[in-house]
Amino acid sequence: MNYLKLSIYSLLFAVLLISCKHHEEARRPISSASGTFMKKSADRNKKLVANEEDVIKKIIKSNPKVKYYATPKGYWFYYDEKNAAETASPRKGDIAYYNLEVKDIKGNIIYSDSDLGPQTYYVDKQDIMMGLRDGIKRMHKNETVTFLFPSHMAYGYHGDNKKIGTNESLMVTVTLRNFVPDPAQTNAPAQTNASAQTTAVAPAGQAPKTTTPKPAATKPAAPIKKDTLTP
Repeated sequence: MNYLKLSIYSLLFAVLLISCKHHEEARRPISSASGTFMKKSADRNKKLVANEEDVIKKIIKSNPKVKYYATPKGYWFYYDEKNAAETASPRKGDIAYYNLEVKDIKGNIIYSDSDLGPQTYYVDKQDIMMGLRDGIKRMHKNETVTFLFPSHMAYGYHGDNKKIGTNESLMVTVTLRNFVPDPAQTNAPAQTNASAQTTAVAPAGQAPKTTTPKPAATKPAAPIKKDTLTP
């Protein structure tokens, strides 16, 4: 009888052990599947970028008379009109005034200059196309530049929810008309303490009066605007 009980207990223990082992192994494919998905997603993105760059490089190769410039950000550009007399470029906080035309990578117009109208950009303080954020800072006044942006430097996976589609490379021609410092950032601070005091000329026999000028009124900062690429 004792032998029978021992056999039964051993059998139950074995069944319980096998059940626990199967339960633990059932969790492994979840982790594995997640890792596989992430790897496949990263591989797809790399392949997408490589394909877009191949298309752009073919365009560059097919125009040997045009001087293209590659940038560390992963886009290319060439000058339609270069202003060698100017050396200054827009910096953070400047206000840039420009016009642009947006085409697909085959050269078909998506948004024309007349569609978009004059543009205003608060440099590095406004949410516009990633490529333009960098590209405008490379320009000088009265220059026209055509940029070739892969989709990750344009509107990426989502497009602009209007005419620009998913993962679409763009050709963007920009004319930088002018740029100036933001007036809200250039107001001189009011003088304080002794340096702010002035002495008025007093009549003979009276002590001169010292007055402190009122601080200069400051203009409110200009509101931060969103992407102006909307006809």
